[in-house]
Amino acid sequence: MEVFSGRPRSPERHPPVGRPRARRASLLDVRSAAGQVFLLQVVIVVLLVVAAVVGMMLQGARDALQQGRRASVIAAQSFASAPGTAEALQGRDPSAVLQPRAEAARKRAGLDFVVVLSTKGIRYTYPYPGEIGKKFVGTFEPALKGRTVIEQAGGPPLPAGRGTDVQAVVPVTDSRGKVVGLVSAGLTVKNVAALWLPQLPIILGSGGAALVLAMTGTTLVSRRLRQHTHGMSPVELAQLYEHHDAVLHAVREGVLITGADGRLLLANDEAARLLGLPEDAQGRPVRELGLPEPVMGLLASPEAITDEVYRAGNRLLAVNKRPTYPQAGRGGSVVTLRDTTELAAVSGRAEVARERLELLYEAGVGIGTTLDVGQTAQELAEVAAPQFADLVTVDLLDAVLRGWEPTAEGWRHLRRAAIAGAQRMMPVYPLGELITFSVRSPQMRTLQEGRGVLETDLRHARGWREQDPERARKALEGGLRSLVTVPLRARNVALGVVNFYRTADSPPFVPEDLAFAEELAARAAVTIDNARRFAREHAMAVTLQRSLLPRGQPEQDALEVAWRYLPAEAGVGGDWFDVIPLPGARVALVMGDVVGRGLHAAATMGRLRTAVHNFAVLDLPVDEVLGNLDDLVVRMDNEERTGDAPEDHEGEGVTGATCLYAVYDPVAAACTMARAGHPEPVVVHPDGTVACAGVPASAPLGLGGYPFETTELPLPEGSQLVLYTDGLVEDRTQDIDVGLGRLRRALAGSGSRTPDETCQAVIDALKPSHSSDDIALLTARTRAFPRSRVAEWDVPPDPALVPSVRARCRQTLREWGLEESGFATELIVSELVTNAIRYGSPPVTVRLLHGRCLICEVSDGSGTSPRLRRAATTDEGGRGLFLVAQFAQRWGTRYTARGKVIWAEQVLHDGTAAASPLAPVDFLLDQFDLDQLEGPAV
Repeated sequence: MEVFSGRPRSPERHPPVGRPRARRASLLDVRSAAGQVFLLQVVIVVLLVVAAVVGMMLQGARDALQQGRRASVIAAQSFASAPGTAEALQGRDPSAVLQPRAEAARKRAGLDFVVVLSTKGIRYTYPYPGEIGKKFVGTFEPALKGRTVIEQAGGPPLPAGRGTDVQAVVPVTDSRGKVVGLVSAGLTVKNVAALWLPQLPIILGSGGAALVLAMTGTTLVSRRLRQHTHGMSPVELAQLYEHHDAVLHAVREGVLITGADGRLLLANDEAARLLGLPEDAQGRPVRELGLPEPVMGLLASPEAITDEVYRAGNRLLAVNKRPTYPQAGRGGSVVTLRDTTELAAVSGRAEVARERLELLYEAGVGIGTTLDVGQTAQELAEVAAPQFADLVTVDLLDAVLRGWEPTAEGWRHLRRAAIAGAQRMMPVYPLGELITFSVRSPQMRTLQEGRGVLETDLRHARGWREQDPERARKALEGGLRSLVTVPLRARNVALGVVNFYRTADSPPFVPEDLAFAEELAARAAVTIDNARRFAREHAMAVTLQRSLLPRGQPEQDALEVAWRYLPAEAGVGGDWFDVIPLPGARVALVMGDVVGRGLHAAATMGRLRTAVHNFAVLDLPVDEVLGNLDDLVVRMDNEERTGDAPEDHEGEGVTGATCLYAVYDPVAAACTMARAGHPEPVVVHPDGTVACAGVPASAPLGLGGYPFETTELPLPEGSQLVLYTDGLVEDRTQDIDVGLGRLRRALAGSGSRTPDETCQAVIDALKPSHSSDDIALLTARTRAFPRSRVAEWDVPPDPALVPSVRARCRQTLREWGLEESGFATELIVSELVTNAIRYGSPPVTVRLLHGRCLICEVSDGSGTSPRLRRAATTDEGGRGLFLVAQFAQRWGTRYTARGKVIWAEQVLHDGTAAASPLAPVDFLLDQFDLDQLEGPAV
């Protein structure tokens, strides 16, 4: 009984098969028919040899496998049944007894191995003693039950090679039939494959002989073919015939070949067309073809002719005639015919085509010189009239003229954008008029169909006449005759129509003119759409920029401010300015300029302006504001360079900005300024003298790490501080020093002018005719805070003196006529002074300012800022800042070189403080609401 295991076979090892060496040179041309036949024979022989080898290999392997199985089973069973095998397996040292026997049996039987196993699969014998005692590789469990196992499996190295191919496992039984061991015998793949290798040379020799015979036969056939074809290959013969036929029938000259007997041997298609030859003309005598007498005599004459003209019907034919094979004396002639009338027509069409190409070139150069929609439409009309049409009109959608995206809803309402040509003698719609086209009009049809419409005779164009019957009647009386209307389409969107008219004095339009008009309109539509998109983006950028600039002046007491902002003619920049009220009646002035143009510059300007607002709200020193702004620009620049923006992203990288930041204090009548790469401000004193502010120059924003120097400039009341961007004093035609000189001359004598008058005088004097950069100008005239509206006193660091501070505050408010705000102000002053004495450090100072609002400031020498928190119901303190926040419109902290200032503002209406939303007593009781208050006291 045979049992086969499912284990995969080890990789078979086959001896290398010899391949004949390829010949480096061939006696035959593979492009010839003989060469191709020879290659086919070679392929057939090779396939037959390969098939024979493969079949022999498979058959040999199958026979060898069967033979190996039988040999393995016989050897294994013979050794298992040999006397002494069972006794040796039951002895003390089976390997010592069986190893020599197994090796002797393996060599006698010609096998690769004979292995004796224990019932547990442990080897007692093996060709290599080092493998004895290891686990047998293969299936042996069925043999323990008395069955014979034949399988293919791999194993340890063997003398014939590593791995086995065929092995048999049989049981060894004792005298009682009990299985006491196993015997396995087998052959390797190498020995099996060697059975068919001796037959391989016979097959290869037969294939080589067949190749030699094929080469010999093909060579003989090739020689015979070359003799009959004069050495030309079939491919060359086919090409020769194809070229002859193609040239003969495609050439635009008639070709006739006549024989010595006067018969027509050949006539190409052009000759048959020019002479009107019948289909069976070839082979017939020339006299029977019914040709005109001059042509008949020409063909019958033996003389050579060069460029003589003969009439054939309504054609004038230029004729050339030469004899065929003049040296051989065979007779016959070759005649060529050329139609001179068609040549004239072709020349005329070529001239028209040349003129059209010149017009298209002029259109490419003359249309789109500006990014203005109306101007581009006018350029289109002027290019086409009068070279192509007598009258040209361009009608565009209102959305296109305004820079919006065009829609199909606006097709019926077009606005006349351009007119050129004979409009004076024709009653056409004037420029700027809104035209409502009817559904049947050519203009509406061309928009709906997306292609040009040709009206050869307007007298029969009903749709055109129905549009405006009276105007159409007058136009026809004026001589208008033909129309081509073409849609202006870009990006598959209709922008409008262009109408080409011709009068009765010009030839009417033909279909070829329609194709040219469509080409001209297509080119113009792209430039019009570019102008529209530029107008839209420019409007968007300007709108964005203006939305980011101040729209009105904030309420403040320190400065009288006026400004001017003039955007550039092309694109927008990043110029900005700002007026920011600060605590203590102070005002911050900002003037900046972002490098670059377009939406990116405007958006960056908005981010910087917002950042300056935030830094100003924190009431940081001037140099710290510019330092924080410099860090922001560096971070923005890094984000732009390392972000996911495409390579053509507009404004890639911020690349820097300039800024001037100034804080004016009306109480001290002084201004603290610093500038980062920005032009220096100019000061106009009350007497009209002009001087530079003397602010030290610092590096522009975005370089990072550079300090910003600050200067404090006293500004008497009535002085004017002039801030500006470089677009005012610098352009391509003049240096900045020249512009600064012109600015100082324009400001001379402006001491008595208002800020608005000063701005207008500077703009009138310095505004360029064509501005290539934005211009921002800000003029601020200083006001001094009246000393009568300022009350300031020092407070000793003693809590017992707080009542005296409240009394003095009450007295001051009474002098200012603000008795109604006394309670809230005393409460604010009391809480702030108490906190300054308790948690701050001397000196403690109180200052009251009476302006648009009532400002209370308490300063001390400590840098610790108080924080607002909610006190628990059981806390006795911690509610002071809640009281301040309740009665003040706003409050905060600013830091100075000597400490900090806590300030609170109360809005005044008609000279009195605004009423609080809660009564004082109600508010104090509300502070003990358990749901609202919690945390330690301050």
